Amino acid sequence: MANRFINIQFPFKDSESGFLVALTKEDNAAVKSDLMHLLLTRRGERLYMPKFGTNLLKFIFEPNDGITHSEIETEIKDTVKLYIPNLTITSLTIENDPDKNWVAIVNIEFTLTDGVFISKDFITIQI
Repeated sequence: MANRFINIQFPFKDSESGFLVALTKEDNAAVKSDLMHLLLTRRGERLYMPKFGTNLLKFIFEPNDGITHSEIETEIKDTVKLYIPNLTITSLTIENDPDKNWVAIVNIEFTLTDGVFISKDFITIQI
């Protein structure tokens, strides 16, 4: 049986099998990579898909308070709902980094439904 590759692995790594970058082989790793690509791509940055991605970078210089955290949460939930409909965010928490008060830590727990199979995972990003 031939190797089955799904998409580009995130974070980007050199390929060990001759490709330009490493590719994912498991569904869970592929979904996690898709989610990270979606969240870290600036809206308007992708050719032929100007609405793909998020505007999370605009929050870098905003106050690290509850209002900004609420806007970040809305931005993430709306974008994921639009582009990865089989992924359900079960928990999204945003907290301040205790060492760097200007950094927000975003923890996203999600459930992926693929037919009758359900898998759970999480990611953490800093803004």
